[in-house]
Amino acid sequence: MRIHALVVSLVLLLSATAARAAEWTPAAWTTQDTLQFRADCPDEGEYWSYVWLVVLDGDVYVRLGSRAAGRVDCSKSKPMTAIKIAGETFDNVEMIPSPAMVERVAAAMAEKYPTDLFISYMSHPYTMKLVPKAQ
Repeated sequence: MRIHALVVSLVLLLSATAARAAEWTPAAWTTQDTLQFRADCPDEGEYWSYVWLVVLDGDVYVRLGSRAAGRVDCSKSKPMTAIKIAGETFDNVEMIPSPAMVERVAAAMAEKYPTDLFISYMSHPYTMKLVPKAQ
């Protein structure tokens, strides 16, 4: 009887943990170096790109180089994507172009990532704000 109760308790605990929805918590991600976003281009299929991120004013921003921007442009689900960060996956995230934030995001990237000294000279067609949408 005790073993049965222990097994039932363990199953309930594991299922509750698995059912826990990922929480969108940008403040917790300030120390994360990268996130991944999904693109689903017709010629390429599903592809996960790694990009740097910064958190400004409680929002997550990414700056996309030419290759990543091209994947966003051809993605069938544009402007929606999925994001992987800090061991969590978020399936319904909108990538919102944020041209007014280009300079602030670039300055934050330069401060956070020492190698941005070199990366900043490359083309970055998009600065995007990531906003989760209700399922």
